[in-house]
Amino acid sequence: MSLLEVRGLRVHYGPIQALHGIDLVVEEGEIVTLIGANGAGKTTTLRAISRLVPPSGGTIRFAGVDLTQLPPHQVVALGVSHVPEGRGIFANLTVLENLLLATYGRRDRARVHQDLERVFALFPRLGERKGQLAGTLSGGEQQMLAVGRALMTRSRLMLLDEPSMGLAPVLVEEIFATLAAINREGTTLLLVEQNAHQALKLAHRGYVLETGRIQTAGPAAAL
Repeated sequence: MSLLEVRGLRVHYGPIQALHGIDLVVEEGEIVTLIGANGAGKTTTLRAISRLVPPSGGTIRFAGVDLTQLPPHQVVALGVSHVPEGRGIFANLTVLENLLLATYGRRDRARVHQDLERVFALFPRLGERKGQLAGTLSGGEQQMLAVGRALMTRSRLMLLDEPSMGLAPVLVEEIFATLAAINREGTTLLLVEQNAHQALKLAHRGYVLETGRIQTAGPAAAL
């Protein structure tokens, strides 16, 4: 059984069909990337998996559980985190408060401090700025915070939407190196990225989306 299995996924925005019955799978421990032009349906795919938009057809199964009708908070509780396009941090809260917000549904409170230490080890700048308002961070630091916040949910699958957007090349390299480290530690990644070269360097497999349909798929090196 695949960790994530999407079959025949369709999404409409009113009369406009954004996804036309796409199929994809993500195996435990993989990094899989979705690439394609603006408007191809990459973000919609992630938002449908995390149930931020309702599918109009098809099924989404995670670890054998049907997510198709679940509310987003239950999807998170099952082990799926989402780092959205634009980061979605809470600008008027501190770095530490943003990270702790992600633990609201957890029952293992004793391990929260351990996870904070893990995030600060991966992103030392967040540790240095944990009392700073998140809105005053640089773009790269805000992206680190968005990824760190997702890690605080202890998810098995992390959905990442354009993590390199708006970042200087040196920061892009840093973010992608950290994503590789997160994967090595056991988190499966499904990555949406316009920087196809970087995404395919990082990923094991990829899918190419075009106008809501998967046009081709295969090993990252072949793509």
